[in-house]
Formats: sequence, structure tokens, C-alpha cells
Amino acid sequence: SGIDLVLGKDGVWYILEDNLRIPSGASYPLIARNLCRRCSPETFRQNKVVDNRNYGQLLRETMDYVNTGGINVIFTPGRYNAAYFEHSFLAEQTGAVLAEPDDLFVSNDKLYYRGNHGTIQVGAIYRRISDEYLDPLCFEPASLIGVPNIMEVYRAGNVGLMNAPGNGVADDKGIYYFVPKMIRYYLDEEPILKNAPTFLPFYEEDMKYTLEHMERLVIKDVAEAGGYGVIFGRDLTREQLQDLKETVKREPRRFISQEVIDFQDLEIVDGNTTVMRKADLRAFVLAGETVRVWPSGLTRFSRRPDSFVVNSSQGGGFKDTWILSH
Repeated sequence: SGIDLVLGKDGVWYILEDNLRIPSGASYPLIARNLCRRCSPETFRQNKVVDNRNYGQLLRETMDYVNTGGINVIFTPGRYNAAYFEHSFLAEQTGAVLAEPDDLFVSNDKLYYRGNHGTIQVGAIYRRISDEYLDPLCFEPASLIGVPNIMEVYRAGNVGLMNAPGNGVADDKGIYYFVPKMIRYYLDEEPILKNAPTFLPFYEEDMKYTLEHMERLVIKDVAEAGGYGVIFGRDLTREQLQDLKETVKREPRRFISQEVIDFQDLEIVDGNTTVMRKADLRAFVLAGETVRVWPSGLTRFSRRPDSFVVNSSQGGGFKDTWILSH
């Protein structure tokens, strides 16, 4: 999973959202560190920066944990996918096989990889395609990037899938609203990290607050990702604001609203000048035999002044991220 955090100007860390379907970006901190080590090796000799080059090992151990017997595979839609570089890079880092849809097939309730040296059984897949395209015989019939009958293999317990189909329910921004309540109910504890103040218009009281304060809230479509479906009320005209209110009233389960957190700015180089831009941190968590947080992370920043959207799909950049040890 990839958990996005921001440091508010009030000095408090807030969890902005949880990414559990196909969290991307782990390759970028590795690339950034490699470049920084080349540019300034003495910096890393003089400072106690935790080595982050073990992500491939952590991911491999997680795949081994769910492996049912066979090779590990990074499953990619193919070279035209925007994240294909990361797929191939992670395959290299983990020692797994990078497989495209035509490389995999099902026979006798088992999954096989078709390679240059014959076929071999697959024991675990780190999939980088969405649930609906995974198996055309189970989900979207028109999918050309899935593997027919892979869900039958999964149901038979003959392959491990990461992440498990269906865990997108925890990716839903509507579920984000309930996480602090889950922690209190199931663990009888107070959350250590705070959510951004969030409202679910599905509830009458939250609907009332959202409609009355929409011009200063950010409205998010619960099913969108990558910075899409995010609307700042302050950026809308009066007519657009009214249209959005009507849409929220018509489809209350489709949206959440949040208070806008004024979060940390970091220095970035823009041309020949240094400027301040909004930045967040994505922490990567791997849940196998134990739950481990990778001692690194993806620091993303906005390239546009006054923009709160840092996603790479929206033109954002990324920095090397240091965890300092004692």
C-alpha cells in the first residue's frame, strides 16, 4: 500500500488518502537516491541516511510469503502503459519475471508462464492492472490485457495475487472517512495520525455542512485516483459551484468533502531559480508475515505555483527522501 501524508503548516502530519489497489511510485525514490549518490557521494558519507536500496528485497519477500509454488511474476499490461518503466525496474530489483498478458495462460487450475525455455508454473503475481481487466471470463469481457480463468486459479489456491482482488474497497475515499472509527472500534485505540477533516455527504449533517461551505472545501470523487476528480470550491464560478452542489445532492455517495489543509512547501529548482512548491510524502507499506514500512518514501511536489495537486500524472515532480538514523 501507499499511504499519502502531508505536513500541515500547523506542524501536524495528516493522512491524505490510502492507496491499496495499485500503489505506484516505489521506483522513483530508488532512482532519485541513485542519482543523488552519484552527484554528491560525500553527502552520504557525512550524514546518517538510512539505505533505501532494499525495496526489491522487501517486495520479493512479500511475494514469497504468498507464493503457492512456482516463480514470482510482475504482471504488466505492456510497454504502452504509463508505469511500464516501474514494472520492468521492479522485476529487475526483485528477480521476478516481467510478464505481459500473452506470456501467461491457465491449464488444469494452474497458472503458467510461457518463456523462451518452455513453460513454468507461476506461484505469485504482483499485478499492475485493475481488477476489472484481470480476467475477461470473470470481469470485463472486452479486456485484452487480462488472463482468462486466472480467477479460477486464485480460487483454487494455486496462485497468490498481490494486491488481492477486491481490496479496492479500502481504496475508496468514502472508506477513508471511517478509518479513525475502525481504529477506535476494533483496536480500542486513538489514531496516532490524523485524517484530513472529512465529510461524507451521504449523511444528512455532512451534506448540510458541505453545501453551506463548499466554496472553501475540496470535493473528491471517491472512485478517482491520480489527482483526477479533485475540485477546489474556491476555483469555481458561482454557476459551477451551484452545478456541483446539485451533483452532490443527486449522488451523495459519489463524493467526500474535505477541509483544505495548508501543507508544507519545499524548495525546488525551476529553471535557474529556487521556488517554493507544495509537497507530500507517500509511505510504502508491505504486509507479509509482518507489516513493514520501507525506510524511504516518495516525496512529490507540484510544479505549478499555488497548486495543491502533486501527482505525477498531473505534472508533479519528485525528490530524494531521507530517513535519518541515530
